[in-house]
Amino acid sequence: MTTNNTPIPDNDTVITAPHMRVLELLSQNYPDASAAASEIINLEAILNLPKGTEHFVADLHGEHEAFSHILRNASGNIKRKVNELFYSSMRTEEISQLCTLIYYPGRKLVQVRNTEKDLKNFYHITLHRLVRVLQEVSSKYTRSKVRKSLPPEYAYIIEELLHETPDAEDKQMYYDRIVETIISTGQADHFIQAICRVIQRLSIDQLHILGDIYDRGQGAHLILDMLRTKSNFDIQWGNHDALWMGAAAGNEACIANVIRISLRYDNMNTLEDGYGINLVPLVTFAMETYSEDPCKIFEPKVGPTDVLSQKNRALIAKMHKAIAVIQWKLEAALINRYPDWGMQSRLLLDKIDFEKGTVRIGDTDYPMLDTSFPTIDPADPYRLTPEEKELVQKLVHSFTMSDKLRDHMLIFLSHGSLYKVQNSNLMFHASIPLNEDGTLRDIKVGRRKVRGKQLLDAIERQMRYAFDENVSDRTRRTATDFYLYLWCGPDSPLFDKGAMTTFERYFVADKATHHEEKGHYYTLRERADICDMILDDFGVTGEARHIINGHVPVKAAKGESPIKADGRLMVIDGGFSKAYHNTTGIAGYTLVYHSRCFQLVQHEPFTSAEEAVRNATDIVSTANIVEMHSRRIRVRDTDKGKLLQSRINELHDLLRWYAAGRSTTL
Repeated sequence: MTTNNTPIPDNDTVITAPHMRVLELLSQNYPDASAAASEIINLEAILNLPKGTEHFVADLHGEHEAFSHILRNASGNIKRKVNELFYSSMRTEEISQLCTLIYYPGRKLVQVRNTEKDLKNFYHITLHRLVRVLQEVSSKYTRSKVRKSLPPEYAYIIEELLHETPDAEDKQMYYDRIVETIISTGQADHFIQAICRVIQRLSIDQLHILGDIYDRGQGAHLILDMLRTKSNFDIQWGNHDALWMGAAAGNEACIANVIRISLRYDNMNTLEDGYGINLVPLVTFAMETYSEDPCKIFEPKVGPTDVLSQKNRALIAKMHKAIAVIQWKLEAALINRYPDWGMQSRLLLDKIDFEKGTVRIGDTDYPMLDTSFPTIDPADPYRLTPEEKELVQKLVHSFTMSDKLRDHMLIFLSHGSLYKVQNSNLMFHASIPLNEDGTLRDIKVGRRKVRGKQLLDAIERQMRYAFDENVSDRTRRTATDFYLYLWCGPDSPLFDKGAMTTFERYFVADKATHHEEKGHYYTLRERADICDMILDDFGVTGEARHIINGHVPVKAAKGESPIKADGRLMVIDGGFSKAYHNTTGIAGYTLVYHSRCFQLVQHEPFTSAEEAVRNATDIVSTANIVEMHSRRIRVRDTDKGKLLQSRINELHDLLRWYAAGRSTTL
């Protein structure tokens, strides 16, 4: 293959068989020199466009309304563009109203129709303004790409409006007549909604989600429903995602963990409404088994504004305790089955002294906050009772038979991976396990010990095996079991802590026992040389390369910076989940990669879509430039640009092949 810097040789280069096959395949799409040359011109033009805007978010934790709003307002970029366009011709209130219309066109138009006295005038002004906004956000894309984003029923009309200007005298009547006809035919509402959706779509060229779609929030399933309508996104699996993936694959311990966490935070919507998981058997079992037990330490953690009756609180507490005890029994079975996991310290049911009401952790006996365990046999504490076995079977059936859950797992498998390298950025959720001296840590996966990139590749293969019908039952079973280790194993790159101290947090008052010692990555990642070593191992190149991850909330309120290691590492877990707002002091980050800079957008808490529409409020966001480029980044500078350049080189070879009369030599 030739390159731009390689001169075209004389007719003495022999075409190899693979090269010939490439040329023959290309000739099917470009049957003559004119077609090939036309495509070269098109691709060369694309290479010189500004790169599309990439958005990075992490740790959504089921907060679907805040996530939806950020998609709608493009992390504040739409409002920035509207301000730039209209700051001298529109009042601040008008700009806010226009932005709200772009974010929530259907809801806002209902409000407008109820309050606007001159609706025709509103439509006329608004359509002109929306077209200007669309012209701005589409300016970095080819006409072909913009055309593909348009709704078919309005594609021709929108294109005409986009590429004409009402300021040109000879086109003014033509332009105005289009707008007037849209209004007079009763299509204004539909047309406005269509334009607003295109503005939203083109404002984010690529969305990267760095893990943990699932957890405490009520709408993880709604987030995935949103994503299934889009194509320009990828997911780097987080520990909570892996837990749900394991549950969907049938891992009993993962299922118990998923249910326990949902009960702990009174989040039943995702399980019951989202996936149709039948919890009636658990309700029945809990009411019968713990009827006289108040289960006080298992009462759900709810926010100050959440309303939960005492009756429901008591029922959830009983369900919570029932599934927690079952979880520790199920985990023990896997921990004993895989001693290489090194999780024997998590076997604590057999360390309980039921007479004294204490539990031995390490060398110390601690008094327990709850000593009522009707389903635990002190002589065989990890054995499931017949009733527990039957309950587990029903829960496994409910998870594995959920069509909606299976569909959402297909999204994770088709759009997700354990890590991703794109445009000199290495993205993963949590950690790359390291030794104390900063070297990559060897972890056993299957029969091999691997580290760094090879470790994540090996783990991803295992994760996919759990959903692969073409592998043996034994391979699939082992892969399914492995999801528990990924959730809470000491060297799991999705967890990377000494132990998950769930048991201690429930039953032991001494907070020293709650501590979860983080892996060496979390301290060593502050060093530029460590980040460079990791980037080298993953083959990340470029003048400015970065690691981007989440998992550990950045305590912005206490002055912690999300930018580390001299700018090589960006930690973008800013606490989307309401449960973390007090810890972080903010409500999430979006990292935005423009053609001119990296920008970190810090979000304040979001109230609701209804509030946004009613009062034209927005998420209050503060944008800080993290890294300014010395020149504007073009498509040719990106990974996509490298692929396009390869195609251009092949097309040049095709041109020479045509010129040589389809000879076997060039």
